Amino acid sequence: MSRDRLLDDAEVTRRLESIPDWTFVDGLLHREFVFADFVEAFAFMARVAPLAEELDHHPNWSNVWNRVVIDITSHDSGGPTERCFALAAAIDSVVSH
Repeated sequence: MSRDRLLDDAEVTRRLESIPDWTFVDGLLHREFVFADFVEAFAFMARVAPLAEELDHHPNWSNVWNRVVIDITSHDSGGPTERCFALAAAIDSVVSH
């Protein structure tokens, strides 16, 4: 698989405007989600998994009880790419529905 083009700092800053609930920390798109309980948190992860698979871009994530923490970067490219932002936007669409 070919590597995606890395986004420079100006592009990252500009693209963050389209996903305002995300931050850029240590080269990672970062967001934390809190749900009512473990079942809701796990259901959210189950809805995100097919989106990540479709984009062939898989987040670093963890789940502890009602909390899901997601970090996104391109390990192949060595930093943020357009696909990182596409995945973050897709994840946001799951939360908004």
